[in-house]
Amino acid sequence: MRFAVNTSPVGASLLAIGCEAVVKKAGLTIAGKSFRLYREQARSYRFGAWLALLCCLALTSACSILPKSEPSDVYRLPVGAAASSVAQPVQWSLRLARPKASETLDSPRIAVVPQGDLISSYKGARWTDPAPVLWRNRLLDAFASDGRVQLLSTDDSNLQADFQLGGELQAFQSEYRGQAIEVVIRLDARLVSDNQRIIATRRFEVRQPVGDKQVPAVVAGFGKASDGLAAQVLRWTVEQGQKHYVAVAPKNQ
Repeated sequence: MRFAVNTSPVGASLLAIGCEAVVKKAGLTIAGKSFRLYREQARSYRFGAWLALLCCLALTSACSILPKSEPSDVYRLPVGAAASSVAQPVQWSLRLARPKASETLDSPRIAVVPQGDLISSYKGARWTDPAPVLWRNRLLDAFASDGRVQLLSTDDSNLQADFQLGGELQAFQSEYRGQAIEVVIRLDARLVSDNQRIIATRRFEVRQPVGDKQVPAVVAGFGKASDGLAAQVLRWTVEQGQKHYVAVAPKNQ
């Protein structure tokens, strides 16, 4: 059986259209497959772009909600000129431990009691270290300058010593008394022997008036109060440590 093929331009066009329709309907042409693949990829890209845009908007809104940290001035605890002692150095060693403190004091914030039992901190100002560390380091400087106790260490190391000086830092703040302001440092000191026996305890308190309410003046007041308290604690520690060491020395020989 023979088929007659119309080779005229109109016939050729009709034949091409018919073939293309059949092929597209059957989904067999490479061009049709490429088109569907391109359309699926385009949809995927558009979805990814929308998702990235939504993430950026969410991050931008979150950044605008979070509070911005304000810059703060960092203060060191001022150290006054300490006089050295001409007394004979002791033979025992001393380890200085950070005193325990409340969560408010055990931080770099400069504490202030504006009224009553309300405790706050100065805005835009902080210490270089938490108050217990400041006090321990200040006391270490005092002992080193005094010279009577030359075998010194701190609780940052695991070195053994004949005595350990620690305790509780009950107050390290400025307090308002009407229109006046003063720095208050209160320490419950505790001297312990190397076998964990309590040798002596004592409460120390220093109040240093401050003439100006500005932070630099208050920081200077902390320095003077720390100098006065360190001198008292140093003298008491040397007396109690030497008394106990002399009493137990013959037993250890």
